Amino acid sequence: MRSHRRAERVSAWRGVAFAAMIFLLAGGGGFVRAAEDAPKAQPVGDPALEARALKLGHELRCLVCQNQSIAESNAELAHDLMNQVREQLAAGKSEEEVRAYLVARYGDFVLYQPPLKASTVALWVGPFVLAFTGVFALWRALRRRAREEVPTLSAEEAARAEALLRDTDERGQS
Repeated sequence: MRSHRRAERVSAWRGVAFAAMIFLLAGGGGFVRAAEDAPKAQPVGDPALEARALKLGHELRCLVCQNQSIAESNAELAHDLMNQVREQLAAGKSEEEVRAYLVARYGDFVLYQPPLKASTVALWVGPFVLAFTGVFALWRALRRRAREEVPTLSAEEAARAEALLRDTDERGQS
């Protein structure tokens, strides 16, 4: 009886595996093809201009990934932004002008090194304030714990605890 149920389960899993394989071979591969067909950033022919564009691209945050620069990211928006950087540099704009254009459009968040100003003070000071607050709270908790007196047991309470522990040991051994 058990072997029959097991055979049914194995057969069911084989059916699921077969259906998944058919899906991947027939239609699932479209996901891979769509990712391969995504527009890539197009390097320019001038190596000096491309070096400037890549240098600036490494200073700008991908708005989709947020942990990569637009030069490193594979996101479609990052490719578009990288192409814009290349186009503007090719049109004769300076790196600072391109940076200012992107900041005006996307805000200081697009920069990996946002400038220190009233709207970004929290970004620069916040981590230090949080770290200091955490260290201070830990210091106070440890100090308070050191001051607390550990209650001592009376002779009667100690004898009762000893009896309970002995009973527990005897039950565990039997």
